[in-house]
Amino acid sequence: MALVELGRFSAPEAHIVVSRLESEGIPAIAFDAGASIADGSFLLIPVRVMVDEDDLAAARRILPEI
Repeated sequence: MALVELGRFSAPEAHIVVSRLESEGIPAIAFDAGASIADGSFLLIPVRVMVDEDDLAAARRILPEI
């Protein structure tokens, strides 16, 4: 299992994307969601949504705008 980046999003968008993928049976992880939350700049730092490389094509079909 090798994780690859599907895309970068704001924190709220990333969690929506992860939920959408998981509802379709594709495990996904939001990386960096807690970055710089203490200093209030968490909305400026993109959150990476990661999926297994074997699921990347299916994830892109589900979310074609990415």
